[in-house]
Amino acid sequence: MKPLKVGIASRNAFKKRTIAIAKGEYVPARDEPKVWFESLATLSQVLSDQNRALLQLILQMEPQSLNELAERSGRAPSNLSRTLRTMERYGLVHFEKRPHRQLAPRVNYSGVELEMSFQG
Repeated sequence: MKPLKVGIASRNAFKKRTIAIAKGEYVPARDEPKVWFESLATLSQVLSDQNRALLQLILQMEPQSLNELAERSGRAPSNLSRTLRTMERYGLVHFEKRPHRQLAPRVNYSGVELEMSFQG
């Protein structure tokens, strides 16, 4: 498992980049970030100490359901579900379908690498 490369870009900069890619005016390099956050504040919310501990717990225990993870993590299922859906939007986790309509969270990467430029 390898780390996810993330970047910081304003919504406007990300929109311009996406349009340039769609028009064929820009081809992203292989080593460029795959996921973009609007700010360091957003990144720090998604990857708070508590959420990093949750990702580590998922990696270690490979829970078979959200309820199992809720019990082991001590977090309320509704809070846990919201947190994991946010992480899913950023590509950090995915859900495996299990028997009896259960969803099992899985971590997609070993960690995160941040790329951030001080240039416009």
